[in-house]
Amino acid sequence: MNNTLADLPGPALLFCPADRPDRYAKAVARADAAILDLEDSVAPEHKDRARDLVTAALADLDPDRVIVRVNAPGTPWWEADVAAVRAAGARLVMLPKAERPEDLEALAPARVIALCETAAGILAAPRLAASPSCAALTWGAEDLIADLGGTTSRRSDGTYHDVARHARSHVLLAAAAAHRPAIETVYLDLDDVAGLTKSSAEAAQAGFSARLCIHPVQVDPVRAAFAPDPTSVAWARGVVAAAQQAPSGVFRYQGRMIDEPLLRQARAILRRART
Repeated sequence: MNNTLADLPGPALLFCPADRPDRYAKAVARADAAILDLEDSVAPEHKDRARDLVTAALADLDPDRVIVRVNAPGTPWWEADVAAVRAAGARLVMLPKAERPEDLEALAPARVIALCETAAGILAAPRLAASPSCAALTWGAEDLIADLGGTTSRRSDGTYHDVARHARSHVLLAAAAAHRPAIETVYLDLDDVAGLTKSSAEAAQAGFSARLCIHPVQVDPVRAAFAPDPTSVAWARGVVAAAQQAPSGVFRYQGRMIDEPLLRQARAILRRART
């Protein structure tokens, strides 16, 4: 299986608590996909009911725009979650605390977004991405820092600590090496729209295909940030058109030498524009 950006919804993927069925359809309509969350959003005493609610609702929701986040392997709910999503025919599943390819494959035939958020999961990212069940990789800064015994993923100026930056880059590289999409993690400050927009634009520029959102107010800024600006789209279209007329693999366009890496960047801009 060779998943591409076109195989996944995006760029704004919105979490929705699985024990709030009144929000399911709203989340699907609001974002590019809804992540019905059986893990962090649901208290332990409500998890069995939430699982039943999700599996009952899947038949009435667009299966290509719904992702079910199950509970992590080793938890009391893992086996029941696996059985439920398989029986319900869920097409997209998010696996938290992903560390072993065999856990992704246990969820087959669903395609799995592997959430790397432990030290073992970050180091296993290349093997997770290589799994035939892997649809994409994403990562989580706060769970990673907790796993490391730390207290915060960010410095006082708001930037990530080096270990979080390394984990993010490692996941992005592992996804690209396996030809899988990479999804940027959540942005926790709901009031900082400017920060969300800047962070999302940088993620798109670096190669991330989509972003996880924790509130509906984040959807539009993420979409706008991932959409290339008209100037970039015009440049990319010009480069691709010029390449078709170029007598060799290296050519001049608007005073700049264009070779294969820049041509691939132009094509990536056009893919984002279509998305």
